[in-house]
Amino acid sequence: MARKKFPKDKDFEEFEKLDVDPQSDPGVPEGVGLPPALQSKLQAVQKGSLSVLKLALGLSFMTFVYSSTVAFMSEFKNIDLKFQRPLWEGLVAFVVIYFFIWEPVKVYQKGQKILEAIFKFFAPLVKVAPYVLPIYTILLFCIYPIVRFFMPYDETLAYFMFLFGFSIALHLVFGAKSLRTKQSDFLKANYIFGFTLVYIIDVLLFSLLLNLVFDKFSFVEFFNVAYKTSQDIIVAIIKQIFVLN
Repeated sequence: MARKKFPKDKDFEEFEKLDVDPQSDPGVPEGVGLPPALQSKLQAVQKGSLSVLKLALGLSFMTFVYSSTVAFMSEFKNIDLKFQRPLWEGLVAFVVIYFFIWEPVKVYQKGQKILEAIFKFFAPLVKVAPYVLPIYTILLFCIYPIVRFFMPYDETLAYFMFLFGFSIALHLVFGAKSLRTKQSDFLKANYIFGFTLVYIIDVLLFSLLLNLVFDKFSFVEFFNVAYKTSQDIIVAIIKQIFVLN
């Protein structure tokens, strides 16, 4: 079956403004009095410098991507195995559907519309929230206590864990695809910077939500392990760079 081409979302242009090169104020042109060729070179240098800086920040965030993932896995192992498996099954189910059956683009975009409606009172959040917050995962966590009240069985939580895994995978995959298709800089600095930041926020949020469902999953412990792991990596890198003993 032919795969659907992922359409570019015009609203993503607003999200991109958070981490792309700042635009000049049309009412106050830069480089007044300078030759056009020199102005063009200055703008190119500025754009290149910002790309390098964002690339450096994005690569540095990889430390936190690794530490948050390790901390999450460490804490997630404390949950009963019968609830761990459905989460991974949900992740795998999405990957199989995405690659071999159907790309649920419309589902992802409807989730964006829901967040736009929720945050319509605050314009910056209207444009940012759809690409940062996993709306379906959040809604499922909100619905779970209600369903659990009427169906207080382990199977209920197992089904929801499957949906949690499926929904978070949907959000991360299409969020990454949105960033990748939109970013056009040569170094892919905006993509690396943006997606690493989104990933870290989502892992933190997902860990906090699991903490509300499972007594054995501690968000505080997760955060402490992530912080300690990041600190150790950063210290080791600094020692290697400056040859400290």
